[in-house]
Amino acid sequence: QVQLVESGGGLVQAGGSLRLSCAASERIANINALGWYRQAPGKLRALVAQITSGGGTIYADSVKGRFTISRDNAKNTISLQMNNLKPEDTAVYYCNAQYLYWGQGTQVTVSS
Repeated sequence: QVQLVESGGGLVQAGGSLRLSCAASERIANINALGWYRQAPGKLRALVAQITSGGGTIYADSVKGRFTISRDNAKNTISLQMNNLKPEDTAVYYCNAQYLYWGQGTQVTVSS
C-alpha cells in the first residue's frame, strides 16, 4: 500500500502562488497515473491535474495555463505548482496514486 503525505498548502492572496508537494512511501517510477484532486465545501472531489509515467499530463480546464504538475521519480515526489491563484481555487487538495491511494489532504485558501 502506498502512503502519500501532502505539504505546502496555506493562505495566499489572489494572484499569488503556492507549490504543493506529495511524498510517497514507495517508488513511484512504477506507478503510471499520479494526480492532484481538490474538494471545495459542498462539492465533489474533482481532478485538478494528472501525470503519467511517460510524462503525459491532463489538466482541468479551470487551471490550464496556471497550474503545472510534475513528478520526481528519484525522490518519489509529486508536485503541483499553482500560479495566479483565484478565490475559486480554495479547497482541500489531495494527492492520488493510480486512482487507489490518497493522501490526507492539504488546505489551500485564496483570499480576494
